[in-house]
Amino acid sequence: MQQKYGRRGRHLALGTIAVLLGTTVTACGGDDGGSGADGGPVTIEVATFNEFGYEGLIEEWNAENDDIKIKQVKVGTWDDAKANLYTKLAAGSGLSDIEAIEGDAMPAILAESGAFEDLTSDDVEGRWLDFVEENATNEDGQLIGYGTDVGPEGICYRADLFKKAGLPTDREEVAGLMGTWEEYFALGEDFTKKVPDTAWYDSSGGLAQAMLNQVENPFETDDNTVDVENPELQAVYDTITGNIDKGLSTTLPQWSDDWTASFQNNGFATMACPGWMLGVIEGNAEGVEGWDIANVFPGGGGNWGGSFLTVPSQGDNVEEAKKVAEWLTAPEQQVKAFEAKGTFPSQNEALDSEEIKSATNAFFNDAPTGQILADRAKAITVQPHKGPKYSDILQAFQAAILRVDDGSQSADDSWDQFVTDVEALG
Repeated sequence: MQQKYGRRGRHLALGTIAVLLGTTVTACGGDDGGSGADGGPVTIEVATFNEFGYEGLIEEWNAENDDIKIKQVKVGTWDDAKANLYTKLAAGSGLSDIEAIEGDAMPAILAESGAFEDLTSDDVEGRWLDFVEENATNEDGQLIGYGTDVGPEGICYRADLFKKAGLPTDREEVAGLMGTWEEYFALGEDFTKKVPDTAWYDSSGGLAQAMLNQVENPFETDDNTVDVENPELQAVYDTITGNIDKGLSTTLPQWSDDWTASFQNNGFATMACPGWMLGVIEGNAEGVEGWDIANVFPGGGGNWGGSFLTVPSQGDNVEEAKKVAEWLTAPEQQVKAFEAKGTFPSQNEALDSEEIKSATNAFFNDAPTGQILADRAKAITVQPHKGPKYSDILQAFQAAILRVDDGSQSADDSWDQFVTDVEALG
């Protein structure tokens, strides 16, 4: 039964979830929004992480609206945002008027959806891809989040490093070399023999996440029963940890400072590349020439990521916040966000737009990124089941891989620790 709460009396439940999700009590940003009590405009604070492509949109809104102004508060990662979110939800105050939520965390948010506004509206009916809307709808049929983007995956690669290894550099030829994971890893072994100072891919944990997106029930069965000792999950783990000794991975934690620096020092040649990653790569690899993207993802298709905008009920300006959230996620704005940072639209109308179909990206050798990502979206046939504990278990799974990366545990011992950690979640 879905529990319902008002704006008060939520401290115990949300505090418990904060512990389960491994959050801290460190706040990341505050609520500087104002209600315009002095007759001035209302300021709606929008809390985001990574790259949403909103900077230009916010400038556009603020230039055209006198009564409501938007202020963005951006942190580096979802982990930072998550810590802040659950701390302030438990406190009952301090959140931004609009809070961005990473897609994998939406099951936990829906379980506590009484803390958020119902965003259902005739004006947005049918706006999103079906699976996006389903992922943000609670058991009572309330729409708790407005989808921002989705993450159809291709493979981004350094054409200059491919040339150094004597491999083809043309994106169509590259796509033909890695239709399966077996082909992708075999090509990586060939590459690292010829360019031994450069890893094949950017991160063990990152590639594991990409592969999990093709597993229908990685952590939980359809009825949310936890089952991490299943063959498909074990196969992903064994493959990724087995590649560490082969030198295919940088063994750097994704989003760490060393990982960021590796973009500048030829640290790796390829990476799983959902649309939103394009902006991350361009930012981290500023001044580096040779990046391209191939219209392929080993094993078929996969969706990595996608986020949502939510409106916490604790805010003082929820109606204005709803209006801003609806505007930021409208088809026109999703197209502009894609053009700015590569965040791929989650809306039907935006996907059919000429702007998306004809979009190219100069940093990626003028690749037709719009068409490539649209093709990758059409190739998606599996959406992993994500129950309430998905985010917790994923965190434990990534930690298990990292222990093998840094040599603190063997693959077998780290797997056993992972199983124990999952059992401790209850």
